[in-house]
Amino acid sequence: MFLTVPTILTWTRIVAIPLIVGVFYLGLNPAVQNLIATAMFIAFAATDWLDGYLARKLNQASSFGAFLDPVADKFLVCACLLVLVHLGRADVFVALIIIGREIAISALREWMAHIGAAKSVAVHMLGKVKTTVQMVAIPFLLFDGVLFRLIDTRTWGTWLIWLSAILTVWSMVYYLQKALPEIRSRVK
Repeated sequence: MFLTVPTILTWTRIVAIPLIVGVFYLGLNPAVQNLIATAMFIAFAATDWLDGYLARKLNQASSFGAFLDPVADKFLVCACLLVLVHLGRADVFVALIIIGREIAISALREWMAHIGAAKSVAVHMLGKVKTTVQMVAIPFLLFDGVLFRLIDTRTWGTWLIWLSAILTVWSMVYYLQKALPEIRSRVK
């Protein structure tokens, strides 16, 4: 099930990365660049929900899709974080926390799957909340302006990305605690 509608949608998140990054190298007016990048991020991020919905609705769920979906999410988030650090809109410390956690938990999940204990580090609501906060913070920071003459997106985005970093650490601790009994039983 390599080329189903859901997996094609997932692939679009990976293809989106150079498009979103490239917007900032076109030499356009910064406000236009910000708007285009924000709109693209929101559209591509929405495919995360849509591909899962369609996989269930069309009965096209696959192990490849289950593998690719979180990889695409992580690539998109990490690439945008690097752009935001480069633009001075996100702190490098926040990016290191988020990217480091993604690498660590991905490695932990792979190892736990290898030893037959994948269920101990299955996706938890805390991880979903963390992802949701990231997916709101990033477009706010990409937009970098005032919405509806009311919402300063840089201020809100900065608060949300820091909240995301806190949730990132919290969810990492949660997953490590869930894995620890299994790790202790295997490493003796």
